[in-house]
Amino acid sequence: MTTVQQKEPTSYRFFVLLMLFIVYTFNYLDRQIISILAVPIQQELDLSDTQLGLMGGFAFALFYSALGVPIARFADRLNRSWIIAGSLTLWSSFTALCGLATGFWQLFLARLGVGVGEAGGVAPSFSMISDYFPQSQRARALAAFTLALPVGTAAGLYIGGQLAVEYGWRTAFLVLGLAGVIIAPFFLLIVREPERGRYDPKRLVTDTGQASFKDVCKVVLPKASFWYLSLGSGVASMLSYGLAFWLPAYVQRSLELDLSDTSKFLASAALIGGTMGIILGGLLGDYLGKKDRGAYGRIPAVAFMIAMPFMLGAMATSNLWLVFFLLLVPQAMGLVWAPPSVAAIQQIAPAHMRATASAIYLLITNLIGLGAGTVLFGVISDILTAQYGGEALRYSIVICCLTLYPAVIILYLLAARNLKRDEQLDETSAYAQATT
Repeated sequence: MTTVQQKEPTSYRFFVLLMLFIVYTFNYLDRQIISILAVPIQQELDLSDTQLGLMGGFAFALFYSALGVPIARFADRLNRSWIIAGSLTLWSSFTALCGLATGFWQLFLARLGVGVGEAGGVAPSFSMISDYFPQSQRARALAAFTLALPVGTAAGLYIGGQLAVEYGWRTAFLVLGLAGVIIAPFFLLIVREPERGRYDPKRLVTDTGQASFKDVCKVVLPKASFWYLSLGSGVASMLSYGLAFWLPAYVQRSLELDLSDTSKFLASAALIGGTMGIILGGLLGDYLGKKDRGAYGRIPAVAFMIAMPFMLGAMATSNLWLVFFLLLVPQAMGLVWAPPSVAAIQQIAPAHMRATASAIYLLITNLIGLGAGTVLFGVISDILTAQYGGEALRYSIVICCLTLYPAVIILYLLAARNLKRDEQLDETSAYAQATT
């Protein structure tokens, strides 16, 4: 297996980061495109909101979450560039196949395939970034990488919406899926495998061999901070995925915008707000986390405290401009959590366990967030339809926000309390090993 030597040009490191960003953008684009296409798909295939929620979340999350860990085991042992490129090819192919579906089950199975492919994209990328950038730059590097969330979401909303208006929703799936297939070989030619753990302190490079899954679990699972971060990220994902999937339908139903205007309206809010949130999370994570590991939990908690009243305010008005500016705040604050959370997880595990630890974290996060988020919004909307008709989705969003925002704030505050304690336990354990 060819690896990058200890030193390489700084420009190359950032070019690798750009390539990983592009792949992650397609990851989110293909994951989220179904949200802007939900209304025409629902009309053509005659689906309920619950069925839409299953395709938007559960169908994708089922294999995406389950396969993330075994694929990450390979990423801790084998060439991560090959794994990422192969994953991109697979999920992009299944995205294209979504455009050929003629019923619920065909589309459901195609979305399962997208989840299978995307299971191999994120954890190996986290691990690779941690081997290209030192600890003091990691939150910012991960923030730059995670900018793919708002960029991919906005691109999926805008490009998918415009393609659907001009050529139909099937063409949108086909075009964007085939674009990912074309990019995969270029990624493989450009991105080389880095040396593992070269920028980490000695306590995080305890072994350059191959740790078993049991070994990884012994290191990360006893740490309370790992669980609070994972559960907090899971509930945060329920909010972010649920809102991202259902806001297009809400805007079309309650604010009465057509598909083209909805795609422009929400793409702008996602890109502006989401970009600000990711950058802020990365900067605050590096600056405050350098002095106090607990900041990795407090930063997301405060962000969600700020987001909640603005999200509820956006649901209380039908003025388009007011809705847009109110949505910018939760769009931003709703993504502040990502860079500090991921940076904290990277520091919980040694370098040779990092992809697997990230995959366990993503397994918990996505089973909760992707698996339950979109379905919860849809089920509540179906229950309320008899009473509220076309406004049922508005009330579903309000109920979910009133429940999920407080839960995620509490979980991240508990993570903050335990991060410093777990770090001290690591240092004590490393000292004990060094003196025996």
